[in-house]
Amino acid sequence: MKRPCHADRRSRRLWPLSASALAVAAFGGFAGVTAEVARRVVIPDVSRANNTKVVHVDASEQTITLSSTPDTRLPGRYGLWVNRLSDYVRLGEIVAETPRTVTRRVLSDLPDPVRHGGASFSGWYYRDVAALGLPVQDWDVPTENGAAPAWYFPSDAPLARGCAVLVHGRGVQRNEVLRAVPVIRAQGYDCLAISYRNDGDAAASRDGRYMLGQTEWKDVDAAMREAARAGHTRFVLMGWSMGGAVCLQTAARSERTSDIAGLILESPVVDWRTVLRYQARASRIPSLVRDAAMWLVGSRLSRLVTGQRIPIDFDRLDRVAHAVDLRHPVLILHSDDDGFVPSDASHALAEARPDLVTLDTFAVARHTKLWNYDSSRWNRTITRWLASLS
Repeated sequence: MKRPCHADRRSRRLWPLSASALAVAAFGGFAGVTAEVARRVVIPDVSRANNTKVVHVDASEQTITLSSTPDTRLPGRYGLWVNRLSDYVRLGEIVAETPRTVTRRVLSDLPDPVRHGGASFSGWYYRDVAALGLPVQDWDVPTENGAAPAWYFPSDAPLARGCAVLVHGRGVQRNEVLRAVPVIRAQGYDCLAISYRNDGDAAASRDGRYMLGQTEWKDVDAAMREAARAGHTRFVLMGWSMGGAVCLQTAARSERTSDIAGLILESPVVDWRTVLRYQARASRIPSLVRDAAMWLVGSRLSRLVTGQRIPIDFDRLDRVAHAVDLRHPVLILHSDDDGFVPSDASHALAEARPDLVTLDTFAVARHTKLWNYDSSRWNRTITRWLASLS
């Protein structure tokens, strides 16, 4: 039998070392990807993204042709950011479609020119308060981090039924909530469209991180306190997407919970685990990475990796698990094809508390675009529900 030479023995000794090196490299890659996914959960990004393209503009016909996406194919009224997202136009009905494009009516003045290329399709519709044509006051709400700007819309009623505090979702500003002001104000409520920490308008928190409602609720509480100074003693909270999670936390944790008459939630996050698992599948993130990232933002290690001052308590944010603690009437409007925040937890909360939760489901409207898709139904549902509040 051949005696192993020095080179053979050295080769054999290197195998375990090579395997260890590969294991370390693999772990390092896994840890790096996990850290990046975790950061995406908590680091704010309020920049608009190009989610469609301008293909053609017909100024004489007042139409614009966009690349076809699930959102640009939606019926209804929307907004569109063009010209490197510096100009805004309102969009109306679809007038033509091909497998790759959608042509829509333009309901506002067209910029001259409108450049072809990247654009951002939006559910805002009202770009700013001037577009509403309603009386409005600028407020600065004092919070623990500093001032949070807000718009206050007094109703025309001689005696307001209360104040509706309107809370926008993740990655956008308070312009998102302007769609709700006319219908709520028409029911005799003053409206307060607020900003909150790390949204690009309000003062940032010390760590500059989203906490998915775990701390943002304090800014809603501060807005109610400021409205109370103006004489309000009764509140309706309305939140979109993450704003829904913020409202649910406010109702559960505020010392003013007895002053809250009810909550209206549009495309809300009721349980963050459900949302993050869904989004991970949609982004093809492996379940092992997903679970590790969720563990990370909920652990003390998050301070070192994501910059959070405190971990996120997913158990406390899960309002289905805490359905027994619900004390307020809740109206949920959610589309079963949401595409971003699945409606599963909304259904689960309605099933757990049918005594308090009214769920109105849509089928085509996608995420936070229910008003845009069918404003008549949306307004009618909210009007009836507000009328039912004692």
